Amino acid sequence: MESTTVSTGQTIFPGLRYRDARAALAMLERAFGAETVVAYDDPDGTIMHAEISLAGNLIMIGTERDDDYSVRSPESVNYTTGGLYVVLPDAAAVDALFARASGAGAKVQRALNDTDYGSHECGFFDGEGHVWSFGTYRPGTHRA
Repeated sequence: MESTTVSTGQTIFPGLRYRDARAALAMLERAFGAETVVAYDDPDGTIMHAEISLAGNLIMIGTERDDDYSVRSPESVNYTTGGLYVVLPDAAAVDALFARASGAGAKVQRALNDTDYGSHECGFFDGEGHVWSFGTYRPGTHRA
């Protein structure tokens, strides 16, 4: 795959591992509108490292393997311990994402809802159980 340079002020880059990173990339593109920026194949044919762009952020994706980065797919360990939250510009964008992801067969984790703190949100499990939440709440903009 041809490499594309993405300019970003981002300084934290989530990294997820999947049993089948190639299938995960296809699902993330189809359901959430992610764009694969780069993908490097391992000699065994799996994806060693990929980067997706989603809502102006880069997220690193790879196939699980035994190395010094001991992150596993929730499917491999039978649970998940965290999730990703993606800020969208407005409620209409959240609604559109919900329709797109639901239509693409993503498993709903949390239906569209309005929170007590003013966010319009929803959540999904990806094909291997990572939790992806989408909403209008922007962390860091509200103070007690």
